[in-house]
Amino acid sequence: MIGLARIGILISGRGSNMIALADAVRAGRVPNAQVAVVISDQPDAAGLARAKERGIETLVVERRGRKRAEHDREIIAALNERNIDLVCLAGYMRVLSSEFIEAFRGRILNIHPSLLPSFPGLDAQQQALEHEVKWTGCTVHFVDETLDGGPIIAQRAVPVSDDDTVESLSARILEQEHELYSEAVALVLNNNHRD
Repeated sequence: MIGLARIGILISGRGSNMIALADAVRAGRVPNAQVAVVISDQPDAAGLARAKERGIETLVVERRGRKRAEHDREIIAALNERNIDLVCLAGYMRVLSSEFIEAFRGRILNIHPSLLPSFPGLDAQQQALEHEVKWTGCTVHFVDETLDGGPIIAQRAVPVSDDDTVESLSARILEQEHELYSEAVALVLNNNHRD
C-alpha cells in the first residue's frame, strides 16, 4: 500500500471499539492509516455521533427489510467509492454475505469477546461463565465464511473471577479489546506494507 491505508469501520451500536481504534490511528499507534468512513446499519447508533465529533465521515445503510446480499452490496459500493483498504467490524451485529467477504477477502477484521475458537457467536461472556472457565479474553481475527472462525491475528487473555457477572466480565474484556484491536490493525497494515 502506498500512502495512508484507508480504514472503513462498520458498527451497529455505541461504537466503543471504533472510537478506540480511531483515537489510536489519530495518536499514531496505527501508523500510516486513516479512518476514512464509519458505516452503520442502525440510524440511531450512538457511535455515529461520536465518529462525527472526530471529523470522520459517517454513513447509514439501513437494512429496511432487504436481503443480506442486497444490503451488503450497497455497503461494498460505499467502501469501494472511498477506496477502503481495510474493513474493521466493531460491534457490527450482522453476519456478512459471502459476496461481501469475497469483495474484501483477507482485508476484513473482527474483534470477538472470547479466546477463539472457544465461545463463538453471541453472548460469549455468558458462555464463558456457564463453562466456569478461569480465563477468557478477546480475539482479533480475519473474517471468512465461518462464524468467528477466520485466521486469528491476536488475542489477549482476561482472568475470570469467581464473583464475575456478565457485566463485570464484559467490562474487563472490553478494556483489553480497545488496546488489542489497534495493535492487530497496526500489525496487519505493517505486514501488508512490506509485501
